[in-house]
This record gives sequence, structure tokens and C-alpha cells, in this order.
Amino acid sequence: MAQAQVFVLNEVKTVKPSGWNLCFQYCRYDYGDGNEEKGYRFIWRRPNGNLQGARGQACIPSTADILLLTSSAISQCWGHHICPDIGHDSSEE
Repeated sequence: MAQAQVFVLNEVKTVKPSGWNLCFQYCRYDYGDGNEEKGYRFIWRRPNGNLQGARGQACIPSTADILLLTSSAISQCWGHHICPDIGHDSSEE
């Protein structure tokens, strides 16, 4: 699948003493070929507010951070979306 342009629809974030923030986001991934998906991701924000452009997954310090962010998303009424078949294209198996 082609590289996607990502549009953040919703976000919650931790507050870390370092100034970095771990974010949990609900996003729309636009692949530029007419295909799009919606889904969740964890990503870091730098102290200046920019997203960290990492090629791998965000390193999450603790499961407490996961629970805090996902429960905040649910309490804000956007952490309940179900995104079927994301990343599971059976035609590539």
C-alpha cells in the first residue's frame, strides 16, 4: 500500500516533564489513490508541538500511559470507533 497522508481527527496526550507528549490519535489515512482508512495510533509530539517523524512504532513508557490515553479518548466520546480489517488485507497473504 502507498504512503498515506494522515489527517488527525481527534487527539489526547500525556504531559511529560521533558516537554515531550505521548499522543493517542484517531486518524484518517488518505492513500491518494481514492482509498482511505480510519484508525488509531500512538505518536510522540516534540516540545515545540511538532510530531516526531519516526519510521517505527512509538515507544510507550508504560501500560498506565496506554490506559490513561485510551480511557480519555473513550470519555471524550471518540475512543469507541471500530475500524474493521485495518492492516489485514487478505489479498496479500
